[in-house]
Amino acid sequence: MIKLEKNGHIAVLTVSRPEALNALNSATLKELKEAAQTVRADEDIRVLIVTGEGKAFVAGADIAEMKDLDAEAGRAFGLVGQEAFRAIEELPIPVIAAVNGFALGGGCELALCADIRLASEKAKFGQPETGLGITPGFGGTQRLPRVIGLSKAMELILTARMIRADEALTLGLVDRVVPPEALMDEAMKLASAIAANAPVAVRGAKEAVRRFTAHSLGEDLMREAELFGACFVTEDQKKAMEAFVTKSEKPPFTGK
Repeated sequence: MIKLEKNGHIAVLTVSRPEALNALNSATLKELKEAAQTVRADEDIRVLIVTGEGKAFVAGADIAEMKDLDAEAGRAFGLVGQEAFRAIEELPIPVIAAVNGFALGGGCELALCADIRLASEKAKFGQPETGLGITPGFGGTQRLPRVIGLSKAMELILTARMIRADEALTLGLVDRVVPPEALMDEAMKLASAIAANAPVAVRGAKEAVRRFTAHSLGEDLMREAELFGACFVTEDQKKAMEAFVTKSEKPPFTGK
């Protein structure tokens, strides 16, 4: 479910579950973490590009897997996602997200782990979790405010609103928007420009800049996992996710 290809000093990691819009289940997250470890171990790789196969970057976490979890299992699933994403974020080399389509929930959170984000004009972003009875659980509550600011992040998370690439650019969620057919070419050009620079200097620069946002992130992510897990004992979560999976009408939230 994860493809890893190498082209000179550049590696391309592709999430490949197109039949499920690249939704992240436990198996995919495990493969994602393993791929990150493979990249880390290869000193010849200087830049990593992350993208998705088909019409989605990553449409979110796999709701069919999540809908029947209890609080402890929900927390554990959140931690699996957080560990996989931190393995990407903490790579010593620069990471570029080439967002080709839907980047919702876990997909938006995965993009936030990259150092630079390019988006297709067809890309769409959002943290829709509150509309499904849960909180973001793979780092969205922590990384989104660090990238776009507290109030804008609060608005997107609390409304569960989906936004287009042009608005994402205005918010600073992405760094550049390009035509769909040019996305990977632009990502490769950017990666090549970075890879042409001194590897030790590039890695050092990334570490120094990342320290700016890394303060207490680990502790904050643990609290996010606890809050995420707590949602899985609510009636709202069970009914909303069941409606999503069965494609039926979602009942009103009751707060229970």
